[in-house]
Amino acid sequence: KIQKHLSDKYEQKTSLFDQEDDIVVKQYVDDFWQRILSSQKLDIKSPEKLSRMVDMDTLQHSNAREIGAENIAYQTWEKLNLTPLLLSVGFSPEQAMLAATQVVSRAVYPASELKTVRWIKENSAVCELTGYDMDKVTKDRLYKSALDLYKAKDAIESHLSRRTNELFDLEDKIILYDLTNTYFEGEKRNSQLAKFGRSKEKRSDAKLVVLALVVNVEGFIKYSSILEGNMADSNTLSAMIDKLASHTCPGPAVVVLDAGIATEENLNLIQNKGYRYLCVSRTRLKDYSYVPSRLTTLLDTKSKQTIRLRSVTTEKNTDYYLEVKSPSKEKKEEGMKLQFENRFEQELQKIHNALHSKGGTKKADKVHQRIGRAKEKYPSVQRYYEITVSSDAKTGIATEITWKKDTERHREKNESLGVYFLRTNLNVKEEHVVWNIYNTIREIENAFRTLKTDLDLRPIYHKNDDATMAHLHLGILAYWLVNTVRHQ
Repeated sequence: KIQKHLSDKYEQKTSLFDQEDDIVVKQYVDDFWQRILSSQKLDIKSPEKLSRMVDMDTLQHSNAREIGAENIAYQTWEKLNLTPLLLSVGFSPEQAMLAATQVVSRAVYPASELKTVRWIKENSAVCELTGYDMDKVTKDRLYKSALDLYKAKDAIESHLSRRTNELFDLEDKIILYDLTNTYFEGEKRNSQLAKFGRSKEKRSDAKLVVLALVVNVEGFIKYSSILEGNMADSNTLSAMIDKLASHTCPGPAVVVLDAGIATEENLNLIQNKGYRYLCVSRTRLKDYSYVPSRLTTLLDTKSKQTIRLRSVTTEKNTDYYLEVKSPSKEKKEEGMKLQFENRFEQELQKIHNALHSKGGTKKADKVHQRIGRAKEKYPSVQRYYEITVSSDAKTGIATEITWKKDTERHREKNESLGVYFLRTNLNVKEEHVVWNIYNTIREIENAFRTLKTDLDLRPIYHKNDDATMAHLHLGILAYWLVNTVRHQ
């Protein structure tokens, strides 16, 4: 009886019928209840609070807004001390609030300025976090804010580089440098920035703009540059290397490069500036030998493939070279080689069929010209074939064409599939260390993938160059927030 009375009191239940309990039960109930109240171990509402309770089923929501991702992004903005920085470079408090609103919105909901305005006014509570008046948000003000942020690009990047190093106790001992490009929708007739070039997305029909990034191994951007779309990879490093000192920690950092940038001129430039380099060799070594004192190293990658590492030496260069044999690369190159061989043999078969068909090319010099064009079309496989053309010396008419693979050359080619060389001037002789340092370049590939896909930098619809650069810079600022959250 005591237990039932206490439970009813806790659950605010009132009996429909009066029950006559003996006085001992009532005394125990009153005593225990007072002890429960004084201990404060249960969440018991007072009669005053109970009178203010409402039936949840009668509630209706209006003007409901999202705030979860926005809150995370805005907390990151505050942690990076971006508002004080913007105020220090001439932004007014209202401009700083709008900038915070725009960058947080880009990180959470990457879209055009027009769609961003609609999202802020209809779906998001971002303005309640930043303090900016939601009624003042327009696409023109967002355009203007993006341009203002781009004007402060160097100050912002320098600040963010130092701030993230302080927050996470980072040392920029390894620096990654690479380029990507993104394409425009539209003709961009009067643009000085948009040019036709070699598109990473195979969009040869569209003009491009090049984005160059310096990134550390944690994925934080140290410096960025927006370049003309026809800029060759190997011509971009000089200006970037001069910026490294002001954006990274002092000391002999290692610059990790892809093969497209690793020209002899660029490697000498890096070394003369006091940095170390590690890259994929642009040329396949030929006259080299394995270091006899070093054992072959086998490593399992994250994709569960076993790669082979062997130290090699060459008389032409004093750098340290590491031969890498990759099964996945071997499989890819083998597929490409077979495809090119089949296409080359199909071209030769066409020439052969023309010799025995009416109206086909039969003059020996014309036949040799066709063979030459086929070799020019498939230079990577043509040297593995021995081609013989039989002709009548009197008439100059070709009578037969035969071909066969050079067995020795073909065997050497198969052995070299999947093989490439890492090159460095680091004084590191452990094969796995060199491999692990080079593998950090995956981080910059991840940065490009996040920027282009998740943060919607591809394609670009802006008409003038200033708006294009502001658009790309806005995406980079949003990436700072995203990567800081990821790193935390």
